Order: sequence, then structure tokens, then C-alpha cells
Amino acid sequence: MNEPYQIYLVSDSTGETIDRIFTALRSQFTKFKYKVHHYSFTRTENQINQIIKDASTHGKPMILFTLVDDNLNKLLVNSSKKNNIPCYGVLGELIAKFSKDLNQKSLSIPSRQHKLNDEYYDRVEAIQFTMKHDDGKDLNDIEQSDIVILGVSRTSKTPTSIYLANRGYKTTNIPLINENSVPKSLKNNKKLCVVGLTTDPERLIDLRKNRLKSLRENEKNDYTNLKKITEEVKQAKKTFKKYNWPVIDVTRKSVEETAASIIKIHEIKNKNV
Repeated sequence: MNEPYQIYLVSDSTGETIDRIFTALRSQFTKFKYKVHHYSFTRTENQINQIIKDASTHGKPMILFTLVDDNLNKLLVNSSKKNNIPCYGVLGELIAKFSKDLNQKSLSIPSRQHKLNDEYYDRVEAIQFTMKHDDGKDLNDIEQSDIVILGVSRTSKTPTSIYLANRGYKTTNIPLINENSVPKSLKNNKKLCVVGLTTDPERLIDLRKNRLKSLRENEKNDYTNLKKITEEVKQAKKTFKKYNWPVIDVTRKSVEETAASIIKIHEIKNKNV
């Protein structure tokens, strides 16, 4: 039996950075069985020693880490080497090169990226705003949105909005039933960044059927009718074109990819305002 790799993700902060890096890394390998062990807020020698001890008890261990403390870095690397455990520092070499090029010493403070500054509070405010304006709710202050997303049902409007909110963008998403469902305040607003989401009708059927199953509702209605859905998508595209709103086809896009495209549209929009 092919034994899985034991992946140890070690961080002196929340572990979000190393987790995302490993997610990107593992996507490049199709035949890769693994089990992840998370070790966040690792800031003492005792914690490092315990990680090495745990890793040594498993077959095929591998360590990836983001530690800004040089002493902990060296301890983890040297201890891993003694125990023949592959160990990879993700930020250490990069920070060292930046330090050299910038001609200044790094602060080496864990969780520095999570400090409670204006950017942090702006992100919290964006999340609160986005949740309040999900699925067409509370459109009275829509002009305060950084981004407005429109699309027919099940085009990933909510998850994309939440992702954007976590990036600091106040996002309103509105279900597009027909042109009449578009708020009047939006139709002639040239300042707001409005983006339409569309997808393949056949793909939409699968998504909607799964949605109905989760709600334990009857599938036999217009919501999952291919002819009706095709017309729905067609009319949505007409509406987007009428008001000259950029459109993103989310059929083969992840939420992250869709959000990245929207952010680029937002940047271009701001440059031209």
C-alpha cells in the first residue's frame, strides 16, 4: 500500500500563509497522497522539539515552515537534518534577500501581517458591509459599494463577494431574475464598478439540482429546466450588454480566479474615473 506523506505545516502565526502555499504546491502534483499536521503559533524551542519528535514517529514526514525568528529557524532546520526529515523554509530566504536589497534588517515579529491597523479594520468593515448586502438585501446605500455583482441564481455571487470582502472590498451582490430586478439606482450609475457573472446553462442545471437536493425540494420546475435556464442566461447577458457592464464566465473558474478578475476590473475602472 502506498503510504501517504505526513506534511507538517509549521508557522509562528495563524498558519494561513503556509497553508495557502501548500495548497498551491500540492495542486501541481496529481499522484500525491498526504496527511496534513498543522502547528500554528510556534514560538518556543520546546514546541520545535515536540514537532520533530512527532514527525520522527511517522513514516515519510516532510516539514514546511514560516518562522521569522532566526534561532527557531536554525533549530528546526538542524533538528530536521539530524533526523533525516525533509524541511523547507518558505519565507526565510526571501526575507533575507529582501533585507539585503532594501539595506535594512527585518523586524522578525511574528503575526506582523495580522496587526490591528487601519487596513485590518477596513477589512472587517468590508466583511460586515458585504454580509449585510448579500443576495440583494438592503440596497438603500448601494452607492457605498466598492463592487456590485449581478448574476442569475447559482453563479457563485455570495462566495465571490465574501472572498472580495476578505480582501477589503465592500461588495453587494444582486440576483438577476430579469432586467426589472436591477435597481434603478444602478442602471445609470457610471461611478460604481458593476460586474456580471454568467455560466454555462448545463453546468447551471447541475448546481441548481444539487442546491434543491440539499434543501430537499422538488426538482421538477423551471429552476432546473434547460430551456428556461438557457433563456435566463441569454437575457442576463443582454442586460449586461445594455448597460455596458463587464461580464465574467465562471463556468471553469474558481472563486479565487473570479475574484482576481473582478479586482482587475475594479482597478481599471478606478483609473478611468
